Amino acid sequence: MAADDGRPDPADVDADSILERSGFDADESVLTRRQAEVLALRERGLRQSDIADRLGTSRANVSSVEASARDNVERARETVAFEEALSAPVRVEIEAGTDLYDAPKRVYDACDEAGVKVNQTAPDLMKAIGDRAGDAVHGREVRRRLFVTVAADGRIRVRRP
Repeated sequence: MAADDGRPDPADVDADSILERSGFDADESVLTRRQAEVLALRERGLRQSDIADRLGTSRANVSSVEASARDNVERARETVAFEEALSAPVRVEIEAGTDLYDAPKRVYDACDEAGVKVNQTAPDLMKAIGDRAGDAVHGREVRRRLFVTVAADGRIRVRRP
């Protein structure tokens, strides 16, 4: 049942069940059980104050646990991206100051050398790089160095060191 503000009733949300259905394993995860529980409850729309009441702690503590969890998730993503970059047959560095319009040609040239096919047009590739680079790209200008990797199956990944 939902509360008047459209959020779920905290009593109706079972964190253990969510973690079980999601396959969470604290021994294999970069998250602690508490971090996973807080993220699961937040993703279900519970307020930090409701989670704090449920866990018998302060809202500030829940905020801290959530921030640490989100940081750990981001670090895990970066670790996976790094590992994929190491094994990618195509790695292209795009230096700060580069015009984004020049990036697709550099990627295509590197892919041609490696015999890897990219199934994206130049405008689509440029948009993918710009979107995945976040604030490292502003308009057409690459403001921070980027690494574009292309997997053997043509998947593109953009990393900001």
